[in-house]
Amino acid sequence: MKKFLIIISFFLIVINVQAQHTDVNKSRIHLLKLQDSLKSLSSKIVNNAAAPERYNANYQFIKTLITALKIPRSFNFKFDSLKSIAIQTSDDQRFRVFTWHVMNNDGSYRYYGTVQMNDPEGKLKMFPLVDYTAGLKNPADTVTNNEKWYGAQYYKIIPVTYNVRIPYYVLLGWKGHTVKSTKKVIEVMYFKDGKVHFGLPIFDSNKETVNNKRLIFEYTRQASMMMNYEKKENMIVLDHLAPPDPKLTGKFNLYGPDFSYDGYKLTNGRWKFMEDIELKNPASSNDDGFNDPRKMPGSGTFDK
Repeated sequence: MKKFLIIISFFLIVINVQAQHTDVNKSRIHLLKLQDSLKSLSSKIVNNAAAPERYNANYQFIKTLITALKIPRSFNFKFDSLKSIAIQTSDDQRFRVFTWHVMNNDGSYRYYGTVQMNDPEGKLKMFPLVDYTAGLKNPADTVTNNEKWYGAQYYKIIPVTYNVRIPYYVLLGWKGHTVKSTKKVIEVMYFKDGKVHFGLPIFDSNKETVNNKRLIFEYTRQASMMMNYEKKENMIVLDHLAPPDPKLTGKFNLYGPDFSYDGYKLTNGRWKFMEDIELKNPASSNDDGFNDPRKMPGSGTFDK
C-alpha cells in the first residue's frame, strides 16, 4: 500500500509539473503575440503623421500592454522587441519601469509609463504613471507620486539601498521639451506605505542650492547632453551646459555642452556636486545614441 501511494504521488507530481510547463508555454506564446501587436502600435505612435492618429495608437498600446502585463508572471518576459519604448529593470529585480512619449504637432511631448512590481505570486501589481508636468510649478523641489509624475523616458536605474534611511532608486531620463529645447532629468523613486513616490531632498548643487528633490537640465534641441553613471566612482557624470555667450545666460534653449564635465558623487546617501571633473573614460559618440531615445537603434523617426 505504501509503495502504491508513493507511485501515485510521483505521477501526480509529474502531471502537475507538466501542467505548469504547459501553462508557461501558453503564456509565452500569448505574450509573443501581444508583443507583436505592441511593436506595430509603437511604430504608429512614432511615425503616424497626424497627432490624433498617434494618440489613438497610444490608447490601443496602453490597453494591449495592460492585457500583456495581466498574464501571470509577465514580469519575466523581457519585451525586448519593443525598441521605441524604454524598459528598465532594477538590479534587485524588485520592479521595472516602462516609459515612452507621444510627440505633439507643436514639437512638445506627453509622457506615459507604468511601474510593474515583481509580485512573488506572479500577479499584476503596477503603478500607472500620469504625466503632470504642466501642473508642477517648481518641479525641482516637489515631491510627487505616480498620479502627478514629472514625465520622462528613463534609460538608467541606480539603486541606493544601503546606509540610507529610505532605500531609493535614481532614474536618469531624457525629456523632450519643446521645438527649441530638450531636457535631461535625474529623478528619485522610492516606495513607502505600499505606494510609489518621486523626489527626495538629497541633491546638493552648491552651498546655496541644497536639498533639491530632482535635477533638471535644459539645453538646445540642436545639441545632445551626455549624462551617465560611473559605477566605480559612485558618480553621475554629465556635460557642463553653458550659453554660447555670457550675455545669453538664462536662455536655456540656447545652452549646450562646453567640453567640460561635472558630476554628482554619492556620499552617505546624498549626491554632492563636483565641478569640472576629469573623465577617466572620455565621452564617446556612443554616449549620445545611448542617452537620447530619439537616436536609439531601431527607433525609427525618433531623431526628428
